[in-house]
Amino acid sequence: MKLDKEKDPYLKLKKIFERTQKLIEAYHPDELAIEAPFYGKNVQSMLKLGRAQGVGIAAGITKGIPVFEYAPKKIKQSITGNGNASKEQVAAMLKNLLKYEEQPSYFDATDALSVAVCHYFQSSNPILKGGKAKDWKTFIKDNPDRVKG
Repeated sequence: MKLDKEKDPYLKLKKIFERTQKLIEAYHPDELAIEAPFYGKNVQSMLKLGRAQGVGIAAGITKGIPVFEYAPKKIKQSITGNGNASKEQVAAMLKNLLKYEEQPSYFDATDALSVAVCHYFQSSNPILKGGKAKDWKTFIKDNPDRVKG
């Protein structure tokens, strides 16, 4: 969605909210994963991004979808193994992991995809999913029937 032509910042937020709700209605996701706000040097940019994230979260919440937030470093670590990876490195790893041919034109697309893949990796982790085990040793001890030996 391109919002360059829209001058009113509040109408931009409205469009983000409405588009997110339409995507939810079209695809019926069970969960919404979003990148947590990050610290930067440009306060105005951070404020605008935070507002956009907020309306995205609100769109999910109003549809009854649980929201999960991931820090930028956590997302990069999850995808590349390096929390300080560049956008180019993340995009290249996603291309390799998901086996798609054409690289998206904008990093916004790979940024969004990286959040979704990170969420998949995190929610597929049995330690994180149940919430009780704090490490693999504890998980194995508590779940011997789930471990193939």
